[in-house]
Amino acid sequence: MKIEKQILVPERVRKIKGSFSFIPHRFVADGFFSGLTHAELVVYFLLVLVGDRHGLSYYSQDRLCTILKMSADDFMHARNGLIEKSLIAFDGYLFQVLSLPAKPILKKSKPLTTPEDF
Repeated sequence: MKIEKQILVPERVRKIKGSFSFIPHRFVADGFFSGLTHAELVVYFLLVLVGDRHGLSYYSQDRLCTILKMSADDFMHARNGLIEKSLIAFDGYLFQVLSLPAKPILKKSKPLTTPEDF
């Protein structure tokens, strides 16, 4: 069954004016979205929104934590997860949202253990 698309609220169609942020559809289709924690998703989304056309953001970590209402520890954990997954770069002051890698980099999970393994 093919769904016919139609504008639901014509007077509220989005228009691109001024700066513009985007997340490629591959972010969902190729599994990047599902491979992130909630904290990683909100940090990534905010960095996309505040970045310039090269993905660079000069927002401080303190400012980003304030905007996200997130503790510094939670922010740093999410930031490090995004770096490990090759989605962002950080040099101590400046963030860059990177182009998506060829495929998601999944964090290796620890093998499950049972009480008899100890």
